[in-house]
Amino acid sequence: MKVSVDEEKIKHLLSHAVEEVFVKESLEKKLRSGKQLRVKLGFDPTSPFLHIGRAIVLWKLREFQDLGHKVVFIVGDFTALVGDPSDKLEKRPMLTAKKVKDNLKNYRAQVGKVLDLRKAEFHFNSKWLRKLNFNDVAELAECFSLQQMSHRRNFADRIEKGEEISLREFLYPLMQGYDSVAVKADVELGGFDQLFNLKAGRTIQKHYGQEEQDIMNCQMLEGTDGRKMSSSWGNVINLLDEPNDMYGKVMAVRDDLILKYFTLCTRLSDEEINSIKESIDSGENPRDAKMRLGREIVSLYHGAKKAKEAEDDFIKTFQKGGVSEDAVSVAVNKGELLVEVLLKEKIISSKNEWKRLVLESAVLNMDTEEKITDPYFKISNPVTLRVGKRRFIKIGIK
Repeated sequence: MKVSVDEEKIKHLLSHAVEEVFVKESLEKKLRSGKQLRVKLGFDPTSPFLHIGRAIVLWKLREFQDLGHKVVFIVGDFTALVGDPSDKLEKRPMLTAKKVKDNLKNYRAQVGKVLDLRKAEFHFNSKWLRKLNFNDVAELAECFSLQQMSHRRNFADRIEKGEEISLREFLYPLMQGYDSVAVKADVELGGFDQLFNLKAGRTIQKHYGQEEQDIMNCQMLEGTDGRKMSSSWGNVINLLDEPNDMYGKVMAVRDDLILKYFTLCTRLSDEEINSIKESIDSGENPRDAKMRLGREIVSLYHGAKKAKEAEDDFIKTFQKGGVSEDAVSVAVNKGELLVEVLLKEKIISSKNEWKRLVLESAVLNMDTEEKITDPYFKISNPVTLRVGKRRFIKIGIK
């Protein structure tokens, strides 16, 4: 495939959603040379789902791909067992091989929502990391000093607080750096929290006589509530979310994050985003911009038709007081505990979640407009419920 040196596309590549390029002059020269670059990105399957925050760097990788460069995607099935300490304020527990395998089931499909996998290399880093012996690991470790590791920001914070740091965590940058050697990377992409690991790749490539890779850090995205995007906090929008759920989550995004989401999570031009900003600044209801945002994000991952259907369902459900088309329907025995039904149908994940929802008056009887406040509520009649903001269930009697 011929490599494009289109100046406008290169300019966009180097600036849009980018936090830092190291070394920028080197990468600019390479991009304008017409040589096909090997551009590396690695994800550890620590969760079965990729969210739109992680997709930012995938879309940047797609820009390299569209210019004709070779995308090298690495699944960290081996490094996931060790655990990346980047931006972690406490020791990350080691994953089991089974957990990693379970998390991998839909990884390729999720990455394929952004990248053209037919034109990409797709590797598992266990292929080469499992072959390293103790001598190899010792040689890699010689590339770094204890001072370098301990001065890493999150390690330094934990040392100051007297918190434990495992030697295993010191090994992670060595392994990620060796990945760059294994695939002969010219460029590596990652979030800003990955900077130490990415620079480790340059050090290790130099040790093995390879040209040092350039580094591109992409901007980080906050979750829908303004905190760091994290599955454990429930503030993520996953690539595999159903269209209605994805749209609903976008509508829950904090108003002050709308423009950042447009910039990092859609394909709109800077001119279009500036126009949206001007509309908001002139007094337009942020809800209207957020609805546009919902359509754009759902369209990217599910298509325009599904995005329109999701918006229509949202309007019917939340603006007109209707029931979502995605409502679960189930028939139960009279007298069954509501909490047991919700658990069985996976509307809620635990009894603790149920107690929290009841305490927050977040369970609504849609037929009577009354809140359910009894955690031991028994079903005596057919009922339609809204659980939380976006979950619905229609319960009939057998």
